[in-house]
Amino acid sequence: MNEQVLRFLNLRFPRDYDTVPRLYFWLLHLVWLFPWSVYFPAVAKLSFKPSDRAGRTRLLALCWAGFLLVFFTFSTTQEYYSMPCYPALALLLGSAMAAEGGWIRRGTRALSAIAGCAAIAAFTIVFLVRHVPTPEDISVALSHHPQAYTLSLGHVGDLTLRSFAYLRVPLIVAGVAFLLGALGTMRAAGQRAFLAAALMMALFFHAARLALVVFDPYMSSRPLAEALLRSPAGKLIVDHHYYTFSSVFFYTNRDALLLNGRVNNMIYGSYAPGAPNVFINDSQFRDLWFQPGRCYIVADKSALPRLLSLVGFEQTTMVAQSGGKIVLTNYPLSGPELPQRMSSTQTEETTFHAGR
Repeated sequence: MNEQVLRFLNLRFPRDYDTVPRLYFWLLHLVWLFPWSVYFPAVAKLSFKPSDRAGRTRLLALCWAGFLLVFFTFSTTQEYYSMPCYPALALLLGSAMAAEGGWIRRGTRALSAIAGCAAIAAFTIVFLVRHVPTPEDISVALSHHPQAYTLSLGHVGDLTLRSFAYLRVPLIVAGVAFLLGALGTMRAAGQRAFLAAALMMALFFHAARLALVVFDPYMSSRPLAEALLRSPAGKLIVDHHYYTFSSVFFYTNRDALLLNGRVNNMIYGSYAPGAPNVFINDSQFRDLWFQPGRCYIVADKSALPRLLSLVGFEQTTMVAQSGGKIVLTNYPLSGPELPQRMSSTQTEETTFHAGR
């Protein structure tokens, strides 16, 4: 009820989500189905009369896609809610492309122009960031807009011009892909143009994979988990939301306490009968930190000033940091490969970078 009916009616508790404006919800399909979306006007020329098998199939695909789009138009929508209609839209686009015609030729010319503009944009960005340094990882170059994170694509707004310096190789590969696509669709028609577009997207997806590698420190917490596995045993604490550091639980195969973690989806489950008693507040965290046993806390770097205000830097050792996330412990670590207790200078520097 809560996750289905109440979410549809925008009454779900807790309301840790947002809804995409209806116009964007519809127009974004031009992006999700690119480059084939340039052929949508040709779909209107198809016959949907159920007089033969092809007509009945097209009519079924139209009803399939239309029902889902209308249904989710009246609900609280995220960008990806319409994914179940993509096969139907693909069938309609494929039918229009097989029939060819004037709208297909116009769509191919439009695709050539769009791909050419995308290639120019990619190479321009590469030129603009050619001398920009890339210290640490990409997380230091991203901006932060927490108010937008209730949407699936909310983090797109975090990209800055400086962050593209870390993405030079993916940008070059994407630029080459768009350039080849522009030239291929400009010089070819029909199935050869479709093949050129498909090859363009295959190379573009490779660029996307390279970009994911660059984003790995920001999107994953595996380096922090590996640091925990190398460190002495201790009680693990995760700050705030479970989902932010879910990969730490996975890679370490450990349970953890959640500091102020009764938020979003965890709220109603945390009060259920028999729910594990893993939720602690600031006072309980402070008590645990100053007890004889070793504790670790995994947190976003922006939380460092708040954590230090609770326990002080004298009782804090930085274990690891990666992708804007940190691991702290309450006792010094032994071993040449592990960091020692934070100094006040190191604390001030880390706090400064965290607050940027």
